[in-house]
Amino acid sequence: MDAVISYFETIPSLHRSALLVGGIVFFWFLEGALPLFRFSYKKWKHAWPNLFFTATTVVINVSLAFVLLKTTDWVTAHNFGIINWLPQMPLVVYVLLGVLLLDFFGAYLAHFVEHKVPALWKVHLVHHSDHHVDTTTGNRHHPIESVIRFAFTVLGVFIVGTPIAIVFLYQSLSVVFTQLTHANIKLPRTTDKLLSYIFVSPDMHKVHHHYVLPYTDSNYGNIFSIWDRIFGTYKELDREQIIYGVDVFPDAVANGQIKTLLKQPFVPYQHPPNKTN
Repeated sequence: MDAVISYFETIPSLHRSALLVGGIVFFWFLEGALPLFRFSYKKWKHAWPNLFFTATTVVINVSLAFVLLKTTDWVTAHNFGIINWLPQMPLVVYVLLGVLLLDFFGAYLAHFVEHKVPALWKVHLVHHSDHHVDTTTGNRHHPIESVIRFAFTVLGVFIVGTPIAIVFLYQSLSVVFTQLTHANIKLPRTTDKLLSYIFVSPDMHKVHHHYVLPYTDSNYGNIFSIWDRIFGTYKELDREQIIYGVDVFPDAVANGQIKTLLKQPFVPYQHPPNKTN
């Protein structure tokens, strides 16, 4: 574990970039071998707006990285935060607890709030309006949402008290799980189910992308499924019944255009009646 911490304390930017790009490439090809749905789409054309938003997310995170670094430096210098106030524990437990709690604040809580606050939900709709969810969908976030998610991560670092090594480890795991859970892959049902008892599995997250309530408002987790189970937001739906998209923006063509997606949070929409199928 010491070696892991040492590595992530100074992980080169090239390695982090390789993880992002390599993950997309890996799951891109895996989708061809083990597809969940056989989409009739031009994969590169579909991927372009999603990769554009991936790029904007990277730019925003890099631009604001100094805030994250300053926060980790402060909590470390002042021995501040939940994991630093607890009795001394083995390093592996310290790291696991840090990642687990960052997953709550940076992913679960941020995601939950985005669904419950109307103004934030309109921003988050850009992610949900993809009609062909695949690994490129994972980082399809409006730039405003990228800032919001970054803010929640900084909040998590401050409250939890995580040093930079744990933050970089968490972010690396988050990238991998985001690509995995959005990937258009079909794991054996038993494997996916067993995985979902601890981690967010592909089938579990796909339920969240079903186009109508109450499934859209469920399964908010990113790495660990524990938070959805604790807070009662875990739901199941047979993967064959899942229909992607969101009912307030049903135009698949418009939802694949960058200009439209950038304006989407500011466009009024008519709430349809809640559905349960």
